[in-house]
Amino acid sequence: MSRALIRCVLVEDEDAVARSIARRLAAHNVELTHLSTGEQIEALLASAGRGDDTDYDVILLDVNLPDHNGLEILQCLRGRGSHTAVIMLTGDSTAATATSALRAGAYHYMVKADLDDTFIDVVRAASAHTALTRQLGVPKRSGGADLEAEIVGRSPAAADLRHQIRQIAGSTVNILVTGESGTGKEIAARAIHRLSPRADRPFVPLNCGSIPEGLIDSELFGHVKGSFTGATANRAGVFVEADGGTLFLDEIGDMPLAVQARLLRAIQHGEVRAVGGDVARNIDVRIIAATHVDLAKAVAAGQFRADLLFRLNVVNVVVQPLRERRSDLPALIAVLLRKHAGDTLPQVTPAALEAMHAYPWPGNVRELENALLHALAMKTGDVIEPADLPPAIGGRVRLGAGSGVLARVGEGVPLTEAKRTAALEFERNYLLQLMDRAQGSVSAAARMAGVDRTNFRRLLHRHGIDSSRFRQ
Repeated sequence: MSRALIRCVLVEDEDAVARSIARRLAAHNVELTHLSTGEQIEALLASAGRGDDTDYDVILLDVNLPDHNGLEILQCLRGRGSHTAVIMLTGDSTAATATSALRAGAYHYMVKADLDDTFIDVVRAASAHTALTRQLGVPKRSGGADLEAEIVGRSPAAADLRHQIRQIAGSTVNILVTGESGTGKEIAARAIHRLSPRADRPFVPLNCGSIPEGLIDSELFGHVKGSFTGATANRAGVFVEADGGTLFLDEIGDMPLAVQARLLRAIQHGEVRAVGGDVARNIDVRIIAATHVDLAKAVAAGQFRADLLFRLNVVNVVVQPLRERRSDLPALIAVLLRKHAGDTLPQVTPAALEAMHAYPWPGNVRELENALLHALAMKTGDVIEPADLPPAIGGRVRLGAGSGVLARVGEGVPLTEAKRTAALEFERNYLLQLMDRAQGSVSAAARMAGVDRTNFRRLLHRHGIDSSRFRQ
C-alpha cells in the first residue's frame, strides 16, 4: 500500500542544500516546493495570514536566510494562525538555537549536516501532527452527513473505499464486506445504505455471532405466538423489519450451517416463513454481510456453504486494517476526540501522536477509540501525553534491555522505523536513569546531561516523564 502524499515546502536560499534535501525526500512520496526569494517567502506568509496555508503539510525552514530571520518567519506563521508543522533547519547545533526555535513554536529542529535516515520519519511525524491540529481546529459539523465524515482519512485505502462505496451504492446487488475486527465494516455498510435508493427505508443490523443457535431463526425470520417456549407474542424478524431497506448481517461467518441453508432459501426466493407459521411472506431486502473470517477457507473446511457465499459475495468490499493506513490516524483521532471529549478538545502532544503511530493496532479503530477513552480519563489538564495512553501504547518504549525495537523485529518493522524507535528508547532510558540519579531535580539532571534546562524540560515533556516521580 503506497503512502499518502506529503506536501512539503522548503524555505532555503542555498540551491545545493535544497537539491540534497530534495534527493532525500524524492523516494518517500514527498512533494517538495522550494522557496528561496523574498517575494516567495512573503507570499507564504500572506497565505498563512488568509488562513489558506493548507496547501502544505510541513514547512522546512532555514534559520539563517539572507534577508529574513527564520525564527521571525516562524513567529509570524504562528501569529497568523498557521497550523502547519515547521521543522527548523540550522547549521548551529547549540542548545540555545534549539530552545529558541521550540519556544517560537517549531515542531522540531534539525542540523543540516546531521540529516540522516530519521529525517523522513520526522517529516512524516510532522505531517501527521499538522493533520491532527487542523482537524481539531475545524468547527464540528452540525447535522447532515457525508462520506468523508463517515469514511475518515486521506490514505489511498480510505480513498479507494469511498470510491467503491459510491460506485456500488446505487445498485441492488448483495455485498460482502470483509476486514479484521474493529476496522469499521458496519460504518461502511451504513454508508452504502445511506447513499442508496433505499436510504429512506430501514437499515437493520444483526450480529450473527452474538445470538444463540436456538434463537437465530426467530431473529431472522420471526415467530408466531406459542411456537416455542417463551414465544409469548408474534415477532416479525429482521427480514420483515428491513423490508424495502437493507439488512446488515454482521459476522456472517459465525452462522451455523443449518441456519445458512434457511438463509439461502430466503435470499433465493425473496420470502420468509416465521417459525411456527404457515404462510410465507414476500420481502424485498438488500443484504450486506460482513465477516473477519476468510470464507473461502471456511467453505473448504466445510464450515460455510459455497452456494451461500456466491449469493452474498456479488461485490466484495475490503476494509483495510489500521496498520495499513496509518496516515489516517490524525483524522480518526480528531473525529473520536470530538465524539468523546465534549466541548473542550485536548491537545495531543507530538510524543503521544508518535506513540500511536508506532503501535500496530491489532484491534484497529475500535482499539484506537478505547485508547483515547483511556487517555481522556487519565489526562491532567487539556493535554494528552504518552503516559495517558494505555501502557501497551504509551509505554512501548520501556526502561531495560530486551524491550523496544529488537523485540519487534519479528513483526517486520521497517529499518527506518526500527532506528527511530531505538533512538527514542535510548533517549527515554537515558532520561529516566538521569532523573533517578538527580532525584527528580531537573536543573541537576540538565547539568549532568550538558543540556540547557529549558531544552531538557522539553525532552522530559516529549517522553511523558514526570520529574516529581523521582523526588525522594
